[in-house]
Amino acid sequence: MENSLIQILIICAYIGVLFLISAYVKYRSSGSVENYVLAGRKLTTPLVMVSVVGLAVGGASTIGVAEQAYTKGLSAGWYTAAWGIGAIVMGLTVAKRYRRMNITTVPELLERYYGRNSMIAGIACQILVQLVIMSLQFVAGGAILSALLPDFFTPLTGMLISAVVFIGITLIGGMWSASQSNLLNVTLQYIGITVASWIIVQLAGGMTNVALHMPSIHSLDFISGVGGMTITTWIVVLITVNLSLQAIIQISLGAKDVRTAQKGFIIGGLIMLPVGFLSALLGVIAAEMYPDINAATALPRLIMTLNPWIAGITLASLWAADVSTACNLLLSAATLYSHDIHKRFVDPSMTERKYMKITRLSVLALGLLTLGFALTISGIISTLMAGLSLMTAFAVIVLMTMYAPRLCSRSAALYTLLASIAVLVLWMLVPAVRILPHVIYAEWIVCALTFGGVSLIERKPIRDYETPVEIPAAAEEA
Repeated sequence: MENSLIQILIICAYIGVLFLISAYVKYRSSGSVENYVLAGRKLTTPLVMVSVVGLAVGGASTIGVAEQAYTKGLSAGWYTAAWGIGAIVMGLTVAKRYRRMNITTVPELLERYYGRNSMIAGIACQILVQLVIMSLQFVAGGAILSALLPDFFTPLTGMLISAVVFIGITLIGGMWSASQSNLLNVTLQYIGITVASWIIVQLAGGMTNVALHMPSIHSLDFISGVGGMTITTWIVVLITVNLSLQAIIQISLGAKDVRTAQKGFIIGGLIMLPVGFLSALLGVIAAEMYPDINAATALPRLIMTLNPWIAGITLASLWAADVSTACNLLLSAATLYSHDIHKRFVDPSMTERKYMKITRLSVLALGLLTLGFALTISGIISTLMAGLSLMTAFAVIVLMTMYAPRLCSRSAALYTLLASIAVLVLWMLVPAVRILPHVIYAEWIVCALTFGGVSLIERKPIRDYETPVEIPAAAEEA
């Protein structure tokens, strides 16, 4: 009982600190919707870095990786490493171009170059994918709280408490709140998972003993287990996502200048590379120590064997990582609705105050909707990979718009988005079409051919992406 009191004290203190941070920075998001959804475009390199890490290293990258490592071995850690690789590619390529276009959302780009119908299709796809990812954070949050405090939480009640915190923090402070909270979340998460890994390996008798007693289905090899094709697929999917997901683009757009955006993504990607393998190692050890538990609880269950203070802080930081991911995704989805749907089609003349109110109401409504999704999801990483494949259409559109605008036609984006949806639906409903290793490869082939084919037939080019008014040079250097 004493251990439970220590852990509930830690989790309550953590929740309190997160809300205090949100309340403290709230004044910075007042008076302007841009302040609320893009932090006034004033994020520094450290804030961009922790925002990127906080978005990527959430439930799927810790709890989900350990879940897969429980049956597949150490190679499951490549999932988080793939996020890091995707962030680095983003920083080296399109982060600069996104930032200079001075947009708020990806659908805004679609409307600017491809028309309103493309924008509407883009909004639907972006919101759907982000709600799927959001729902996984509820699942992981419930698993952590139920393992941390089994006398107080079930997975269901853990999801409900997670929902209150996710929605509450986003409602209060927006992107400023999420980015400032991530300074604490990411720091404690990395310290916690590193310390926990070292202690647990020592308690297990060192790496030699772990390798000697692991189940036969496991391996400490970095490739075998999930296999080279799965690793390649993760990398392809997550590079695609980093180039096109609104929640990620929104972080880039919130940077104070181009160089800040680039450095934040590159450093954040490098920091992400090792943490997944630590989570995977703990999943392997959990399989050795607890061969009959639910794989989704592998990481929390193992960490609970530690000193109650260390266990409480580590699991609280992992749970807070869920908060980081969820807040960014929820804010992003709400921005898509308020900026690209409500402002454009429902009330184009609404005041700034009403715009802010609609954005916050969207946070609340979409958060509750996502909680409903979470109650029906199982298999964190497999669910995520299928949903994220829809981002392929956006990646093709964005890359062509930025690098080859004279080869793009006005109708190409809409047909590419529709083709992407059709591919995913067919893949899920018609097993006979699954001739490739993963749906992401089918998406890239079909989307590239659709975009190129429509552009070749229509020959109605868009304007060069550099022609819209960009941010003044003085503002970029401020």
